[in-house]
Amino acid sequence: MQTVYDLAGLRAVLRAWRQQGQRVALVPTMGNLHAGHHALVRRAQQCAPRVVASVFVNPAQFGPGEDYARYPRTLQQDQAGLAALGCDLLFAPPVEVMYPHGVAASVSVHVPELTAMLEGVHRPGHFDGVATVVTKLFAMVQPDDAVFGEKDWQQLQVVRRLVRDLGLPVQIVALPTVREPDGLAVSSRNQYLDPAQRALAPRLYTTLQWMRRQALAGHVHEAIERAAVAGLARMGFEPDYCAIRAVETLQPAAGEPPHRLIALAAARLGGTRLIDNLPFTA
Repeated sequence: MQTVYDLAGLRAVLRAWRQQGQRVALVPTMGNLHAGHHALVRRAQQCAPRVVASVFVNPAQFGPGEDYARYPRTLQQDQAGLAALGCDLLFAPPVEVMYPHGVAASVSVHVPELTAMLEGVHRPGHFDGVATVVTKLFAMVQPDDAVFGEKDWQQLQVVRRLVRDLGLPVQIVALPTVREPDGLAVSSRNQYLDPAQRALAPRLYTTLQWMRRQALAGHVHEAIERAAVAGLARMGFEPDYCAIRAVETLQPAAGEPPHRLIALAAARLGGTRLIDNLPFTA
């Protein structure tokens, strides 16, 4: 596997593949790769004969007081893991390649409506950073397919929306959330949890399962959400939200059929913020 750090090197490799008529799939990541990322790469290999993985810790999607500085950066480990999977190319640009005029002076991409709720309330500006870096990566790699995990469900809907609205020729492929045996969604941030917090963390997923059962039993969504928040707080979480929403718009879902619903939650354990979701069709 080859690693490139600049646009000239990236374009040289891509040009050779395109001249051979080869389809290209992209797996955007922030590095510190785990089983969930590896599953994304394997899914990308089913989409295209050539796979590019990107590793870039994007400063534009971290807010003040968030964990940008301490976010784990493990490039050598990531390279070894991707090479073992048979990934074709790793694009690992420094900040100055992605933001040549600095983050504050960069062109920014904003997706309205979808970004004004849930994560958007608790992480202002986060989705502008996500939408901007994804758009940049799509422009740089020009992939035929791009693979994203469903764990960041709101992010997935934001990416789908920007692709539709901008008319980008990229097929967005979604992969179901990869979980630990106890149900905890695989995440780079799980390593921040101490043993007691790690033992408690799967209760976020069991709360989502409870929310789904209650909703399917016909209980009022708002009452379920309030009870779920209170239950997490009693367990020792600091919940930001528990919500039942329409799967695509993420609007309040009263009147939607069950197969069009999803439960979402975000909560802190100590200094670690966890998010998860459960589509009702899962």
